[in-house]
Amino acid sequence: MKTAYLATAFFIGILFFTPLSALAENAGASAGASAAGSATGMPANEGKVLSTLDAPGYTYMELANTEKRFWIAAPTMRVKVGDRVRFDQSLVMKNFNSKTHNRTFKEIIFANSATVIN
Repeated sequence: MKTAYLATAFFIGILFFTPLSALAENAGASAGASAAGSATGMPANEGKVLSTLDAPGYTYMELANTEKRFWIAAPTMRVKVGDRVRFDQSLVMKNFNSKTHNRTFKEIIFANSATVIN
């Protein structure tokens, strides 16, 4: 009988306390990420356009933010050098070969969407 009570208490503890601790960890990670973005001046999913390449269905953009330079490919859009772009990351590919541009990108982010935010 004592074992049944301990088992029940154990499972109740898991049900009630684990989700709370998981939420606390996620909240801390989100707060840390947003603090890092604001401390550096630009979120990781934003950048200033350095160059562009067009391909059927995509606009390739070389972006720079306060942390790094990187390439994204987003659905075709109007963008020019100097614009600030925010994007929703979908997939990161390493050593991606673009047959259209006859070029291999060391790393490229494929975005579901991108928006000019000037």
